[in-house]
Amino acid sequence: MAGKIITISSGKGGVGKTTATANLGLSLAILGKRVTCIDADIGLRNLDVMLGLENRIVYDIINFIEGRCRFRQALVRDKRFPELYMMAAAQTRDKNSITVEDMTKVAREAAEISDFVLIDSPAGIEHGFRYAVAPADLVLIVTNPEVTAVRDADRVIGLLEAEELAPAQLILNRYKPELVRRNEMLDPDTVIDLLAIDLIGIVPEDDKVFGAGNQGRPVALDEHSRAGKAFRNIGRRLTGEDVPFEALRKQTFIQRLFGSR
Repeated sequence: MAGKIITISSGKGGVGKTTATANLGLSLAILGKRVTCIDADIGLRNLDVMLGLENRIVYDIINFIEGRCRFRQALVRDKRFPELYMMAAAQTRDKNSITVEDMTKVAREAAEISDFVLIDSPAGIEHGFRYAVAPADLVLIVTNPEVTAVRDADRVIGLLEAEELAPAQLILNRYKPELVRRNEMLDPDTVIDLLAIDLIGIVPEDDKVFGAGNQGRPVALDEHSRAGKAFRNIGRRLTGEDVPFEALRKQTFIQRLFGSR
């Protein structure tokens, strides 16, 4: 049975899409799942750095598509988790080097050897977005609780619905309850109401995320990181487990309900 293909998208750049891809890949691997992460951001690859695999790349996705290597040769295995693989984006080409048919072929071949295939989509809603979401069974929309990010996420959801593509679920990233209390950030319930899709996870702001990504050791590996725990919980939900949301969301709702400051 083929694995589930999940595209991680955002609309807006800089909201944590690649960070989410790396951490969810590791979270699923921690659970013993076979995972293949595909960097679809041709010309701007970063997923390899996030996973600490940048020095082990020999072939990339374009090499495979153009027949210069076999599928397995284009995969880099994570030494920490033998069932976690990554396929790197090409740095010297552009997004027009890949077609919808190319990405569909790559994703489906990955699904034959994986429980989950995670595609790190380019930002925006142009050609790169369209080939990244084409093979998806599910699209995870990553947004920050800010008006501009939510507006761009809404455009992505609108495109998915208009073209009858995969269903979408929401990851709310870099959430700060104290800013919500000061009315400087949108609260989760407002974002959910605006986007009208199911929430799969809220990832709190965590200073450890930036350093962990630079070191190639995502926070999903850190037992003491709140963001790491949030990503691991999203991974569990993706496997079908019923995982309650952390109190950080409930607290905001209760405070609003009772009008407390």
